[in-house]
Amino acid sequence: MRLNGAIRRDPEAHVYLDRDRIAVDGKPVAATAKIYLMLNKPRGVVTTTSDEKGRQTVCAFLDSALPWVAPVGRLDKASEGLLLLTNDSEWAAQILAPASHLNKTYHVQIDRVADAALLESLGRGVRTDENEFLRVVSVRILRGGKRNSWLEIVLDEGRNRHIRRMLAALGVEVLRLVRVAIGPLPLAQLDKGSVRALTDEEKQSIDQAMLGRAMHLRPSPC
Repeated sequence: MRLNGAIRRDPEAHVYLDRDRIAVDGKPVAATAKIYLMLNKPRGVVTTTSDEKGRQTVCAFLDSALPWVAPVGRLDKASEGLLLLTNDSEWAAQILAPASHLNKTYHVQIDRVADAALLESLGRGVRTDENEFLRVVSVRILRGGKRNSWLEIVLDEGRNRHIRRMLAALGVEVLRLVRVAIGPLPLAQLDKGSVRALTDEEKQSIDQAMLGRAMHLRPSPC
């Protein structure tokens, strides 16, 4: 390897990709451009880049010409909606870190007519059969019918099957679960199975929301 024209044999040599000139076997090495995507994940698709059971993964909806990207967090197979993908592992880690967790908004269809008692139970938090206490940031009724209802549920953390397990502990079955926003980023009118790049403004809005969240949770000096 040559670093700024000088031969370097130390594999742990520190480099700055934004300003150092790196060449391997005489060929320049450049940092891969950062990619930030949003996908409207359909139901029945698994949130992995490969699957040993041969199930359809989110990669099936990506252009084959794209460089490697990975999902940011998860949506379970039966859930649908907004999913971020990126090759920026540091950015993905920041989104998933407890200190900067962004609120995530879900629209949830349940198998009964929601009432004030159900909303109150969810608002207080629920202890599951596994003795895990789960909570929501907020919950409200979006619309109801004669046999079922749609709820809007906001979480600031994302434990495994969080909403499904809360409702199951209350004897409620989830019919559909759609993530409609991550922080300030809405799913909006993106068609199911469609992928698009985030705009600069959308990326900046997420970064600012993470920063604001981290500042809010930072302990005050004594």
